[in-house]
Amino acid sequence: MTQTILYARVSTADQTATHQRSQAEAAGFQVDHVVTDDGVSGVSTRLAERRQGQRLFDMLRRGDLLVVRWVDRLGRNYGDVCETIREFMRRGVIVKTVINGLTFDGATTDPMQQAVRDALIGFMAAMSQAQAEATKEAQKAGIMHAKAQAEARAYRGRKVSYTRNQFETVQAMLGQGAAVAAIAKATGLSRQTVYRISADPAEAEAALARWAA
Repeated sequence: MTQTILYARVSTADQTATHQRSQAEAAGFQVDHVVTDDGVSGVSTRLAERRQGQRLFDMLRRGDLLVVRWVDRLGRNYGDVCETIREFMRRGVIVKTVINGLTFDGATTDPMQQAVRDALIGFMAAMSQAQAEATKEAQKAGIMHAKAQAEARAYRGRKVSYTRNQFETVQAMLGQGAAVAAIAKATGLSRQTVYRISADPAEAEAALARWAA
């Protein structure tokens, strides 16, 4: 008796096995079993090396239908995905995708259909790897951007607690010989801030400029 098995690889929080099964059933598949791998990289870990991937190979028999949301669930490495699909076809297993409704069937005997099928397998596998690499590069860029921002914040030093107007008022009142207490009261700044501006007005203005940038 043939069976329909859904293989779900879950790599993020929004890719649950339940969601992938719902998508498959909405597309018209009658799923008999669901095999799920959680938190497994499709780039570095071949399907045959995953714990549930090994189980999948053991379960599938000639005439069975393997359903996946898309070929990227099988893997994100071009060579691995191509070999995996071809191995299933050699075993007489039909592979179908929920997205785009692709079918990979080893029973095809017409050479033209075989050529189209094999070209499609290669194209889909290449696209899976390309998407994985693009995602990796985007993540790397995001990390570099966050690091640059952190370094910029570190370079700016301690965040200033005064505005440009307050700084100029402090400078003017210091020039007029006003007491620190009077300046603090007039500007609403702490005495410590006024002392800091008074001690090194050039650095105080530079810090203001850095944080304004």
